Amino acid sequence: MTGSDLVMYEEEFNRIDSELQKLYKQTNATVVFLVDKNGQLIASAGETQNVDTTSLASLTAGNIAATGGIAKLLGEKEFTILFHEGEKDNIHISLVGQRVILVVIFDHRSSIGLVRLRVKKATESLAKIFDEIESKAKKEKLESKIEESPFAEISEEDIDNLFR
Repeated sequence: MTGSDLVMYEEEFNRIDSELQKLYKQTNATVVFLVDKNGQLIASAGETQNVDTTSLASLTAGNIAATGGIAKLLGEKEFTILFHEGEKDNIHISLVGQRVILVVIFDHRSSIGLVRLRVKKATESLAKIFDEIESKAKKEKLESKIEESPFAEISEEDIDNLFR
């Protein structure tokens, strides 16, 4: 599933939101958000009022893309975790199931060890949710193709009559 064909269902969105809220609390983060690989914000938790999440989401996706280029040059498939340390804030970026990007921004109230541990568990849960979304989307697409088939309304009798 690429970012452009991501279909979000309310039930799964609520589960994603719940995971982000839980991660936000467990890591004592400032902000936690989820972005697709095209840079579109999917969901967020925490103190987002002072953060330009749209720009941050876009730049994070660009960071992942650039790092992916570096990985290929080094013979790696992809770097799945990135960490940037600043004077006041730190940012932990990880890929979830090669589909979306999970971002945790935290300060001195937390540690990289705690963030990595909690992100690992959250990533597993989020990957399962996105697997379910993909399965649901494929099933609905298949069902709609069957319903929309131009031959669905043609009976065997119609075909026999046509060739008599």
